[in-house]
Amino acid sequence: MIRALGGINDWRPVLYVASALAFIAGLIVWRFGELGPFRTAPAPFRWRYIGEALSDRGVRLANFGYLGHQWELYAMWTWIPLFLLESYRQAGSTTWLGQNPERNAALVAFAVIGIGGLGSLLAGLVADRWGRTRITILSMVVSGACAVVIGFFYGHNPILVTLIALVWGFAIVADSAQFSTAVSELSVREYMGTALTMQTSLGFLLTLASIRLIPVLVGLIGWQWSFAVLAFGPMFGVWAMRALQQSPSALQLAGGRG
Repeated sequence: MIRALGGINDWRPVLYVASALAFIAGLIVWRFGELGPFRTAPAPFRWRYIGEALSDRGVRLANFGYLGHQWELYAMWTWIPLFLLESYRQAGSTTWLGQNPERNAALVAFAVIGIGGLGSLLAGLVADRWGRTRITILSMVVSGACAVVIGFFYGHNPILVTLIALVWGFAIVADSAQFSTAVSELSVREYMGTALTMQTSLGFLLTLASIRLIPVLVGLIGWQWSFAVLAFGPMFGVWAMRALQQSPSALQLAGGRG
């Protein structure tokens, strides 16, 4: 958004404004942030707990779902601005948003990533009532489908590309908080901290591979089909969460809702 509003040709406004906003956010948290009413003493990290966490099938499946989710998420967030830019340029017409494809791509990329906040909020509310496995499966089915479908409209119809990207941005991160919540519900308290640390570490390590893979694929098959490979993550995640849904461990999730 900052780039679209004045930093297209100069990185300095982006850096300065983003830094100022981060400083303001820190002040807000420092002044108004407080711990919630259900906080307990933190469970410490212990290397020996890793084996125990991995041996728990429910925790293991929740982690598999998270890995499938992470394979897709950060690669999409990283490369969707360039994908949109190249798609708008290929389409040859951007009159629906104006005549500047760089600014259009920046604005839409901001909306695509930003709409995920709404997706996370709504998914969290629904998951507590409908079940964590159900909402994660639905989210990954939708996001995986978008990863494949968006390529069919690349360079042809800017409006459809934008709409699919917005749906993708909404769904791709909607399930994110449910995986850590599931691990916290499934873990024995003594190794909960270790299990959550391991989940986060493995998930972000995996993103290094998918983020680096996309430009390689672009060089081989072009932007049109490069995002389709990200759909393998949600496919794996859906399998894992479906298996968790059918296991006895599902009774520990969302107050027995699965």
